[in-house]
Amino acid sequence: MAMEMTAGYIETAIKRGLQAIVAALIAFTSGCGRPKASITMAGSTAFEPFAVALSKEYKKIRPDVRITVQGGGSSLGIMTAMYGIAQIGMADLVKLPQEAVGLTATVVARDGIAMVVNVANPVTDITEAQVRDIFNGKLTNWRELGWEDHSITVVSREAGSGTRSSFEKLIGGIVLVKSALVQDSNGSIRETVINDKYSISYLSHGLINQEVRSLSLDGCECTAENIIGGKYKLSRPVFLLTKGEPAGIVKDFIDYMLSHESQEIIHKKGLLPAK
Repeated sequence: MAMEMTAGYIETAIKRGLQAIVAALIAFTSGCGRPKASITMAGSTAFEPFAVALSKEYKKIRPDVRITVQGGGSSLGIMTAMYGIAQIGMADLVKLPQEAVGLTATVVARDGIAMVVNVANPVTDITEAQVRDIFNGKLTNWRELGWEDHSITVVSREAGSGTRSSFEKLIGGIVLVKSALVQDSNGSIRETVINDKYSISYLSHGLINQEVRSLSLDGCECTAENIIGGKYKLSRPVFLLTKGEPAGIVKDFIDYMLSHESQEIIHKKGLLPAK
């Protein structure tokens, strides 16, 4: 699947992200008595909780700065950075689309995309071909994977999601089956898999917990070591995007996120350092 961001892709992002954009504008422009400096971030739901955690740590040393973090997906992150709605856009994509060429991109972390199932599911390994067939709707029953005679519930992210774009780019040849349950965030994906014994989906490595179980892909587990070593196929960078070179308080915050201290926080919480 091509990674170009088409006009339709942008339109999807606008429709999906309108409320987040408005909220970001209000957060940035509203009110008397606001701090001397404000930063608005928007985009990747996979990186959103990490951005929130880092912003709280940053405020300990810069209590005069207000930081607002919005999710909405990578396409929203690119769009809000392009139009100056957010000072920092967040995008987790294998490769940035052509439309983002005018933005300054900084890699802040790396992430794996894990294939996830319900903890009651005994299947431990899946092949790339099987993943492709499941999400295309060609492989429809868990019996074909050695489990129960029961239909597979396919769960996917929405159009405009960086995780979905990266997943489809890396697996290749996917035309999502029409019966798939489409969710608007990594958190929603996780909750759906927790509550559906027969579901399968994909999820940011940094958001895996004990309530879902990740499958190895072609015998390779989605671990930090395998992602860093290039052994695990489904991985992508996390970008911070700014309109022009970052300056002032925005540059200071980005530099903070790239500091050894912040990279350790990112790693401990489940993502991988930028380098």
